[in-house]
Formats: sequence, C-alpha cells, structure tokens
Amino acid sequence: MFKKRIAVLVAFVVVMASVLAGCGNGKSSGDSATKKSAFKAGMVTDTGGVDDKSFNQSAWEGLKDFAKDNDLKTGTGVKYLQSTQASDYSPNLNTMIHQNFNVVYGIGFLMQSDVQKIAEQNPKAKLGIVDAVAVDKNNKPLKNVASITFKEQQGSFLVGVVAGLTTKTNKVGFIGGINSALIKKFENGFKAGVKTVNPKAEVYAQYAGAFDAPDKGRAIAQTIYTKGADIIYASAGNTGNGVFTEAKNRTKNGKKVWVIGVDKDQHDQGLPENVTLTSMVKRVDKAIYDVTKQTKAGKFPGGKVLEFGLEQNGVGIAPTTENVSKKALDAVNDYKGKIIDGSITVPTTDKELKEYLANLK
Repeated sequence: MFKKRIAVLVAFVVVMASVLAGCGNGKSSGDSATKKSAFKAGMVTDTGGVDDKSFNQSAWEGLKDFAKDNDLKTGTGVKYLQSTQASDYSPNLNTMIHQNFNVVYGIGFLMQSDVQKIAEQNPKAKLGIVDAVAVDKNNKPLKNVASITFKEQQGSFLVGVVAGLTTKTNKVGFIGGINSALIKKFENGFKAGVKTVNPKAEVYAQYAGAFDAPDKGRAIAQTIYTKGADIIYASAGNTGNGVFTEAKNRTKNGKKVWVIGVDKDQHDQGLPENVTLTSMVKRVDKAIYDVTKQTKAGKFPGGKVLEFGLEQNGVGIAPTTENVSKKALDAVNDYKGKIIDGSITVPTTDKELKEYLANLK
C-alpha cells in the first residue's frame, strides 16, 4: 500500500512539472510573437526620387520623424523603395506588402492605378496614396486605402500674392511638371493670387511633361525669364531644381531673378545666390506622420479621403520669410483669413479661374 502511494505521488509531481513547463513555454511564445509583430511603415517613391528636395523627400522626412518618436530604426522600422520608372511602382508596393509592413504609401498621383490594383489583390494590406483617391470599380473609396489630399490651390494663392506684390516687371511665370488636374490646382491658385493683388501682371505658364527632368525645367525657365519675368513658381518636383539652377546662374551674372519653391521650404536650394523668394509648403510629412500614427494606434483611416488645407496647416507659405516684404506678409495673413472663413474660394480649374477673374473688383 505504501509503495502504491509513493508511485501516485511521483506521477502527480511529473504531471505538475509538465503543466508548469507548458505555462513557461506559453509565455516565451508570447514574447516571440510580440517581437515578430514590431510595427513597420514603408513608402514607394515616384520617379522623382527620395532626394528630390521636394515631394518625395518631404514624405520620407515624415516617416523618419515618426521613427524617431517611436524608437523605430530607419531602414527596417521605416523604409522606402525608390522607383526609377513607372513600371517599378507595382513591384515595389508588392515587395513591401510581402515583407509585412503595417502600412505602405504610394507617393504621388501617378501611382493611383497601381495602388488600387495592389489594394484589391491584397485586401488585408493597409495602403496610403498621396494626391489621389483610391477607388474600386464602382468609384467608391477602397476600404484598405487611406487617400491623402491637399488644398494646394490655397497655398498657391498665397505665394501668388507674394509674387504679385514683389514683381518689378509685372511679369511672372509658372512651371508645372505633368499637366494634370492636380498641378492645375497649383497653377490656377497661383494665378488667382497674383491677379487679385496685381491685375496688371502677366503670368506665363508652361509644363515640362515630367517631374524628373531638371534640364528641361532649366530650359523652360530660360524662356520665361527671357520674356521679362522676374519670378517663377515651380511646381514640378525634381524638374523644378533646374529652375533654381537657371535663376542662380542669372543672378551670378548680375540679373536678379526669383524662384518660388514648392512642397518644402526651399530657401537653402536657392543659396548661395539667395534666389528663393518663398515656397509653397505642402505638409506631406505631417500627413504621412499623422496617418502612420493612427495606424500604429489601431485606427487606420482606411476608406477615408483626408484633405489638408490652410485650416489644418496642411499648406501655406514657408517659415523662411527674409526675402518677403512686410507689405506682402501682411497681405498673406489677410488673405489667409479670408480663405479660411470662406470669403474667398480659390479656383482649381481653368473654368473656375476664368469665373474668379471676371468677378474681381
């Protein structure tokens, strides 16, 4: 009888040891799963490249700021893939999805169709598109895509006010990348701002047909400056860098001209000749940061169209204002208030601009 009791006790100890061991293994497995689920956010550039000193660079800076604030490593926790041609868009987006990034951004409206296709093929993936609205076959926003848009016309109006009050020749220029509904918002907002404060001013507008052609941007700038323009607003990504090259060359040769930058504060881009009058800042970095933060918190805004304007501090003039007169700055603040309170609706299309100009007093 005594031997049987000992055997039962031994068996009980063995069973309990196994149970406790199992509990221990469960905890270890949980830790491993936590490590595997570390948050990752990625982006795919358009052909302008991540160092375009403009649109793509701003987006990447937003991700890097998020990484810094959330103890993520650049290159792993946040990462970008660069596209050298349009055919790179889909492969790059797919690569990041297959690498289990929690959110993947397509930077630029040129990626709209690729983002839509990839999103429908990977319904569990979370994607973002900048400057476009990703829709399904029924033209409804895709549930797994956050569409990030801006009121570029509002910020462009303000730099147009600066140009109209600064020009000495009453001739200014606009250079766009690809002629599209998006870039037309920049052009028409700018023209409206110029004409509102300087009805006599003439605005020359021309498109390069690309966002990655600085040589072409410089050639167009040569033409516009030669016509007598002393200020050019460039909304053309890397193509716009050619405008800065031409402006700096002319200034070195004794003929002072200005450039209005875009997307980022491009003051440094105009140095050492100091040719940046101001810039229309488009806070792609802020938008990318905000959506990534929401995603990490489990509140991914899929299916929503997010719009950033003056009221949301999504667009505006650059903080560097050393080359802008007090008169122009005061006017900018005045018109900013009128746009926000609805007194002025800034035109986005050629038709709207025509109607706006016809109604100017």
